[in-house]
Amino acid sequence: MADLYSTLGVPKTADAAALKKAYRKLAKQYHPDKNADNAKAMERFKAISSAYDILSDDTKRAAYDRGEIDNDGNPRGFDYSRAARPGAGARPGGGFAGAADPGGFEFRGDPSDLFSELFGAASGRRPGGFRPPPPKGADVAYRLRVTFADAALGKTQRLLLASGKTIDLAIPKGAEEGHKMRLAGQGEPGPAGAGDAIVMLLVAPDQRFVRDGADIRHDLAVPLETAVLGGKLRVPTLEGEVMLSVAPGTSSGKVMRLKGKGWPARDGSRGDLLAKVMVQVPNDPALADFLRARVPAG
Repeated sequence: MADLYSTLGVPKTADAAALKKAYRKLAKQYHPDKNADNAKAMERFKAISSAYDILSDDTKRAAYDRGEIDNDGNPRGFDYSRAARPGAGARPGGGFAGAADPGGFEFRGDPSDLFSELFGAASGRRPGGFRPPPPKGADVAYRLRVTFADAALGKTQRLLLASGKTIDLAIPKGAEEGHKMRLAGQGEPGPAGAGDAIVMLLVAPDQRFVRDGADIRHDLAVPLETAVLGGKLRVPTLEGEVMLSVAPGTSSGKVMRLKGKGWPARDGSRGDLLAKVMVQVPNDPALADFLRARVPAG
C-alpha cells in the first residue's frame, strides 16, 4: 500500500503549502462532480482526501511519521474491522465514514479552496456562503401578426427588435395561432449575457378562407350561366389561383374538393381545399320575364 505522501505525490519533506497545492490539484482532477459513475475516481478522491486530512494536521502527521497511525488514521495494532461501531461507522482519528456505507465519503479539507478550483470565481463562493450566479438579461416578448397564407406556407417574416436590429424570422409551415418562437440572445443585455426574444404569432383571418382542421373551406361564386352550361372558373388557393372545371347543371351547395391544397401538417401532409358552389342569380328583368313565361301560372 502506498504511503500518504505517495498518494499526494509529494516528498516527506513537503511543507503545508506544498501539501495544499498537491491536494487541490488532485481533488480537482478526481472530484465526483467531474467523474460521474467512475468508481475508480471516487476511490482515488477518497484516498486523496484522507491523506490530506492526516498530513495537513501537524499532530496526526507526526503520529503517522512515527508509525503510530496507519493510512486511515487508526492506531496501529487495533483491528477496527472487528470492532463494533455505532451509527454510520465513523472511525477515530477522522477517516471516512464509508465502513458502514461503502458508497459514501466524508469531505475533508478546505471546501472553499476546492470549490474555487473546481468552478472558478464564477461559482459565486464568498465568505458566509454562496451567492447566486450573475443573471442573464430579461427576455423580451413580441407579437407578430402574419397573414393566413403566410402562416400556412411558412413564409419568412421581417421582425424589428427593440434594440433596433431587424431580423428575418423563418415561420414553420402550418404555424398555429399563439405559436411561440424563442430567439436566443436577442433579449435585454445582462451580466451573464443577453436574454431571449419570445415571439408569439397571431394569424390574421382571411376573407376568402375558413380553416376546418386540416382542410380549408371557400365559398365559390359561380355565375348562373356557368352553373347551367358548365365551364371553367378561377379558384383562389394559398399558393395562388387555379382553374377549376364546373360541370353542367351544378347546383348551389355542391362541394368540390381540391386535394392537397389545404392546411399543412407537421408531418408534411396537407388537407384539401373544399370549394362550395354559390350560384349567382343575376338581377336581370329580362331573365325574370323569361322565367315567368316558362313557369305555368299557379
